[in-house]
Amino acid sequence: MIDDPSNQDDLADEWAAALEQQAEPVPLESFDQSNDISAEERRKLDTILDIPVTISMEVGRSQLSIRNLLQLNQGSVVELDRVAGEPLDVMVNGTLIAHGEVVVVNDKFGIRLTDVISQTERIKKLK
Repeated sequence: MIDDPSNQDDLADEWAAALEQQAEPVPLESFDQSNDISAEERRKLDTILDIPVTISMEVGRSQLSIRNLLQLNQGSVVELDRVAGEPLDVMVNGTLIAHGEVVVVNDKFGIRLTDVISQTERIKKLK
């Protein structure tokens, strides 16, 4: 939904304020390499480690008519199907793998995973 232009600045300010309240710096954990796997397993794992994947975070969705889409310009506000504070979807190659929340790490936005979708649930969704 595209709001009245007189309300766009107010909504943009509210959205920015909501993001600032949600985002907080977090310390990062260090991950240790585990030597619990055999050389054969390591070789098999190494064959897939360099395959590129696309990871994306989805804040929300909206449907617009082409008429409203063509009316969008700088400063336009598009209403999404989620409320502030609701978890973001973390997608890998278009498949939902987790939910998360926005955090700030070294002055950059990041995602803290709050719920990872189990492998069996992901396989069920493929069928």
